[in-house]
Amino acid sequence: MTSILEVPASGTVTVPGTVELELTGKCQLRCGHCLSDSGPEVPHGVMTLDDWKAVIDECATLGVKLVQLIGGEPTVFPGWDKLVDHALSLSLGVEVFSNLYHVTAKGWRVLSQPGVTLGTSYYSVNAGEHDKVTTKPGSHERTRANILEAVRRGIPIRAGVVGVHDGQLGRLAVTELLALGVGHVTLDYARGVGRAARSTPTMDALCGNCARGRLAILPDGSVVPCVIGRFLPTGNVRDGGLAPILASPEWAKMAASIPPRTTSRHGCPPNDSDECGPSDNVCVPQVTTMGGCPPNDSNDCNPANTEACGPSY
Repeated sequence: MTSILEVPASGTVTVPGTVELELTGKCQLRCGHCLSDSGPEVPHGVMTLDDWKAVIDECATLGVKLVQLIGGEPTVFPGWDKLVDHALSLSLGVEVFSNLYHVTAKGWRVLSQPGVTLGTSYYSVNAGEHDKVTTKPGSHERTRANILEAVRRGIPIRAGVVGVHDGQLGRLAVTELLALGVGHVTLDYARGVGRAARSTPTMDALCGNCARGRLAILPDGSVVPCVIGRFLPTGNVRDGGLAPILASPEWAKMAASIPPRTTSRHGCPPNDSDECGPSDNVCVPQVTTMGGCPPNDSNDCNPANTEACGPSY
């Protein structure tokens, strides 16, 4: 992939604050609501380590503030640690969004570096209920233990509780995570994409902030407005870099087609770019059922910090 590091004179580039780099579709888990159909048998994708480094170079040149390494499980991508180091060397912030099912000693050293934050998903205080979502027996025990280890090491960590099944103990999970020392916790519901899609994905799955301050790059190099908006690919970084895509009429048309969020405070549920303010240490939606795939567009972080926007994957 050849990266274009200059903004084309023919167009105006609106630089996102956050770029999500979906390194791979491979994952140890196979969560029933996964937005990307990831799993143990899924390959990494066509983007090489050098391709991802070129993307990170361009992000730094364009003025992006944060790159988020996601998957699948980003830590199973060969060289993910080198991508963290490369981004840090360019003064970019880095978040690694991991299932925390397995972290090696080397992985802890990478995650403990200044400038790196950690994100994870959590589903219930009940191990069986959590494992039902991940379809991996023992995943609750391992993820919970690694959350505690991250807190012990002083790694800034946030967690997204995702409601998948009716009756799921999501709100108790929020309380538990805060008690464990997780700095920021959000609660949302499964979105109608990937394995959670009951039909062809539509704009109803989006919060309205996709392509507004964020974008995502998928394992094949496709550029999409966010990981949830993966059904709206617009260009491919392997064909010449990111800047020409952001300056293109096609990108502008796609972004304009996404109905904007109408509520006023804070960012995008799913809050995968951590757009709730520092004082909002817990975000939970005003919804009464844990089932289904509502977009949660009406949720908002309120001044009391008791109800808010949703999270992650």
